[in-house]
Amino acid sequence: MLSKKVILGIDPGTQTMGFGAIIINQDKPELLGTHELKLDKITDPYRKLREIYQTSKEQIDYFKPHEIAIESLFYATNPQSLLKLGRAQGVAIAAVISKNVSVTEYSPRKVKKSITGRGDASKEQIAKMLMNILSLKSIPNKFDITDALAVAMCHYYNRNSMNLGKPTYGSWSSFIKDNSHRIADRKKTDKD
Repeated sequence: MLSKKVILGIDPGTQTMGFGAIIINQDKPELLGTHELKLDKITDPYRKLREIYQTSKEQIDYFKPHEIAIESLFYATNPQSLLKLGRAQGVAIAAVISKNVSVTEYSPRKVKKSITGRGDASKEQIAKMLMNILSLKSIPNKFDITDALAVAMCHYYNRNSMNLGKPTYGSWSSFIKDNSHRIADRKKTDKD
């Protein structure tokens, strides 16, 4: 197994997209970098898709990730919004596939639960937890960035739990022992 691994998280969107890269250095995740793609001033939907595709490829070239995680679609009351978001996500996935990097999708609920322990956590709670987990000096002020970082962290946590050369937990006490930093951070967030 590689001693260092880069995971790129993507938060797809039609107005703004977030990219967040973490590097795993001896099983400790650290922030590698972020990028935000603003699309709100582009009115032509096909030009937006081209920009999403090109920027996704550029971010893959820049961060050189070993694996990529992307947030899957969520339920929307407006079918047109869901369709547009699905196109954005599909184009981002096509960019990943064109670079021959593995990609995994995670539902927004799964991402929230992996970061905060709650599937209904707010974006603010996720941002605060990421600040603690990644030892950030300040919370990124863009939720598209924190959402992308949360997707990358979710992938990291899920890869560790799939027994791919990593320990599996036979009891809660062994999990708590190995993840005490996450539990302490959760108690702090619950008080906020």
